[in-house]
Amino acid sequence: MKRIAAFMLLVALSVAGSIPAKAQRISVAENARQSQKAAKKQQKMLRKADKKQRKAMKKYAKAQRKAVKKANRRASR
Repeated sequence: MKRIAAFMLLVALSVAGSIPAKAQRISVAENARQSQKAAKKQQKMLRKADKKQRKAMKKYAKAQRKAVKKANRRASR
């Protein structure tokens, strides 16, 4: 998660640096709106990544249980 956040920050800073200084002059309200929008987008991405990770962990746990069950069956024969 931290890698994704760091990467997004790096991308945002590089894009901001490439924009001409004149184009960077925006109102305070516009800046606040854009930062809220970016924060909301970041939260959505993090929730999606968390959900994906939970799903992967659940799948791995199920595979482990299945492997243990299979090993126990072989051992009892």
